[in-house]
Amino acid sequence: MTSPRRTKILATLGPATDSTEMLEKLIAAGANVVRMNFSHGTADDHIQRALRVRAVA
Repeated sequence: MTSPRRTKILATLGPATDSTEMLEKLIAAGANVVRMNFSHGTADDHIQRALRVRAVA
């Protein structure tokens, strides 16, 4: 039986992580949590990022 992972890896999403391929790489590398900096970008940008994360995860 495997112990649950206690260390969390957080990735901040932005224009450099907008591709599906990059999101897949982040998750494969162990990212358990993603965040968006709402100080940058439009509401539509953030909605699209959230939808991509949900589709990939």
